[in-house]
Amino acid sequence: MTHTPPFRLSMQGRRIDRAYPQAFRFDGRHLRGVQGDSLASALLANGQMLMGRSFKYHRPRGPLASGAEEPNALFGLGQGGRFEPNQRATTTALVPGMILRSQNCWPSLDSDIGAINGALSPVLPAGFYYKTFIHPRPFWKHLFEPIIRRSAGLGAAPTDPDPDRYEQAYGFADTVVVGGGIAGLTAAREAAKAGGTVLVLEQDSHWGGRTPTDHAGGQAAIDALLADLRARDTVTLRRATMATGLYDHGYLIAREALADHDPNLGLPRQRLWRIRAGHVIAATGALERPLAFACNDVPGVMLASAVRDFIADYGVAPGRRIVVVTTNDDAYRTALAARAAGLDVPVIVDARPVADGALPQAARAAGITVLTGAGIAKVTGGKHVEAVILCDQSGEGRPLQTIACDVVAMSGGWSPVVHLYSHCGGKLLWDEAQSMFRPDPDRPPLGADGKGNVTATGAANGDLRCAGALERPEGATLPVWVMPARAPYKLRAKMWLDFQNDVKVTDVELAAREGYASVEHTKRYTTLGMATDQGKLSNINGLAVLSKALNQPIQATGTTTFRPPYTPLTLATIAAEAKGDAFQPLRKTPMHGWHQAQGASFEPVGLWRRPYAYPRGAEDRHAAVTREILAVRGGVGTLDASTLGKILVKGPDAGRFLDMLYTNMMSTLPVGKCRYGLMCSENGFLMDDGVVARLSDDSWLCHTTTGGADRIHGHMEDWLQCEWGDWKVWTANLTEQYAQIAVAGPKARAALERLPGTIDLSPGALPFMAWTGGEIAGIPARVFRISFSGELSFEVAVPASRGLELWDRLHATGQDLGITPYGTEAMHVMRAEKGFIMIGDETDGTVIPQDLGLDWAISKKKADYIGKRAQARSHMTDPERWKLVGLESLSGKVLPDGAYAVAPGHNPNGQRHTQGRVTSSYHSPVLDRPVAMGLVRRGPDRMGEVLDFPMPSGEVMQARIVDPVFYDSEGSRLNG
Repeated sequence: MTHTPPFRLSMQGRRIDRAYPQAFRFDGRHLRGVQGDSLASALLANGQMLMGRSFKYHRPRGPLASGAEEPNALFGLGQGGRFEPNQRATTTALVPGMILRSQNCWPSLDSDIGAINGALSPVLPAGFYYKTFIHPRPFWKHLFEPIIRRSAGLGAAPTDPDPDRYEQAYGFADTVVVGGGIAGLTAAREAAKAGGTVLVLEQDSHWGGRTPTDHAGGQAAIDALLADLRARDTVTLRRATMATGLYDHGYLIAREALADHDPNLGLPRQRLWRIRAGHVIAATGALERPLAFACNDVPGVMLASAVRDFIADYGVAPGRRIVVVTTNDDAYRTALAARAAGLDVPVIVDARPVADGALPQAARAAGITVLTGAGIAKVTGGKHVEAVILCDQSGEGRPLQTIACDVVAMSGGWSPVVHLYSHCGGKLLWDEAQSMFRPDPDRPPLGADGKGNVTATGAANGDLRCAGALERPEGATLPVWVMPARAPYKLRAKMWLDFQNDVKVTDVELAAREGYASVEHTKRYTTLGMATDQGKLSNINGLAVLSKALNQPIQATGTTTFRPPYTPLTLATIAAEAKGDAFQPLRKTPMHGWHQAQGASFEPVGLWRRPYAYPRGAEDRHAAVTREILAVRGGVGTLDASTLGKILVKGPDAGRFLDMLYTNMMSTLPVGKCRYGLMCSENGFLMDDGVVARLSDDSWLCHTTTGGADRIHGHMEDWLQCEWGDWKVWTANLTEQYAQIAVAGPKARAALERLPGTIDLSPGALPFMAWTGGEIAGIPARVFRISFSGELSFEVAVPASRGLELWDRLHATGQDLGITPYGTEAMHVMRAEKGFIMIGDETDGTVIPQDLGLDWAISKKKADYIGKRAQARSHMTDPERWKLVGLESLSGKVLPDGAYAVAPGHNPNGQRHTQGRVTSSYHSPVLDRPVAMGLVRRGPDRMGEVLDFPMPSGEVMQARIVDPVFYDSEGSRLNG
């Protein structure tokens, strides 16, 4: 049958305004739509049914659905930096001047050379890409792998920077209702009456879901609910906001379209919402299921509800002569809507043996022929439906007749949208009566209180009737997974389950024969329900076909895992402002501006910028570092230590928790005291170190390395949430809440005591590894008597807003003492002189505390800590392990960091054997010679031996193994 215009109906269409035409381009053609059109409705109005090519076989495809489940009508949209692939035509609103181009086709959508894959389908069955890499591997790998890799994906990735703005926002509500249909709005009204704040999210730009389209008086019912909700101060309504993922404890991600594809509005294009909800109500509705019959992918074969939407919402006729094929009453609404719009409906093909409900009776009264117990044997046509060949649904007897048509409206029933409910662990049950998986109320997702905080309502919960006065009794759905029931193989080979990924009934049957009995294995072997589908259209039909092939009930097969996002998110939305210079936030301490004013040379440490040194005048960085070290060793210096991690650990079980986290005991630490601690991974490797201070009976403050603060806090939460969820412990990362200043050197106490305050800094009152609190210069402060330089040292922590004030006071009153700011390089040299380790220098992910001579920091009393058992493995206790030593350069030259010490012999690659490496190496201005540390095989047992370190230049440097403590080995300078 010829597909002929006109396609825009005389009826208005609920969503469009014909008074405002809008021009756009598609594959170079200049077309016109009207305000309110979607891309799909605008193209259909111009007679463009062919909108895409399938992924694998490049078959011609038209729109199948009218919403977010659409698998076929995907375009490249925009130009330059605003180009974006895979834009769904059914959910993208038409904007004047839009430029669309088809994708996954060459040289054109109408004539795609890739369609040759269809002729090769017998040699491209399910899993062919796995099989081609097996044997003989070299031939198949080099022949097929390049082709498959070039064929991967649908649209082309953009290459230019995106000029649009995106933003992120945070929301909180006692109840979040996802879905603005009648069920969702009703649930929101009841939640508002019960008290608390309510947030309603609707993915569409219009409220009401299917109710206004499908029911007389439906819009009035929606308007009444909206008026009630808008009158309540506690209710917030957000349209065009798609809830894409639901995670533990009511954490919801949603994308709000603010100015999608319309840069002229001057707004951010999209906003990503991060929402915390006390209770989430999933009112996400249901999706119509396609039917599996031969050639059910020919452009013009559509879901019955989609045909109805295009007619009622957009005033567009997908075709002039529509055959409806169904297993339920709902599709009769499409037949009646089409007839009311002046379109021809020659027949309704109903697979059920009897159809005598109110809707079938209304169809017959409208003069539409209804055939029961019938099915479609095949659709004819290439780039558009031409006719259908009917048959008995049983598969017995010959085809009944051939009927010319240009659209097939199919309905295999409805499936609840359970994705959000499942994202966070909610389980499903099989409803045999309705042939659907729906939420299991006895196994809901769990909230922070251990109780279910996610519920489903309406069609999302399996109730396919409209609420209240809009209910209308309908006949039961007949579960039909293949049409006809006993279709021959040659027909099943043309029945499509996953329209986007080209998965056929025979592909799933083949997977079952080849042993893929698990539904998850079948999914990956065939690609059923992958990519953007995520089980929206293909899931139930595919599960049913697999179940039949395995000769087991559907509930025994189960479902695949529904994964977020429900619909794709652009990377720009996820990143928002985190791009360019703000790709990672540049973290600055409260004293950063002062450092800049003093000409500091900065280095990146994690996301922080720390002063490396403070060159003065003509000094280079080396000279500045030398001056700073001598100032500290001979007088007093200040270091901005604000970047060190500060994690508060609090609760009745906090001591027990820290004993498991650190290698030594923290629960026995007295209040007011500090203890150096080591933290290991499950595999026993040292991952961080720092000083822990006990603040009160149930509170500890854990200091971490600068780069480790966020990572260690995440490590703590991982163990608390995943392993020890019943322990009463709370953690808070306070790193940016406090400025911390190290005042170090023989005159450190004198410099601090010049500031008025309430803190006694005398040795008796504040000994080494103790802390106290009070005021300094009128600023609330904690003072820790700890040292990373080996000198008398105090670390003063004050509120971040007062950090610069204290820093300025110290430098103003300490001028005559020669008070000098020093940077990270001076700090590194001084700690190396003392043999103190640095995480990331002396550690590389393979080092355990015992390798570093830190056995003294490992408790011999407690039964366990994270990493303890791993450290007992044979290779961890091997006496041949590389261990920490000092290295004394014999030439007087500084050993290069990372240089390897060689041993006699060569490995199979002809490389010299190694027996150690340099981990830290500096020139010490105090000792006036190089100092270095390294890891050497059996190092502490080999004191005095000389090692060779070959250089790339051919020179061989030598160093003697010595004690790693080069300066003040007695530790007398710690007390000044």
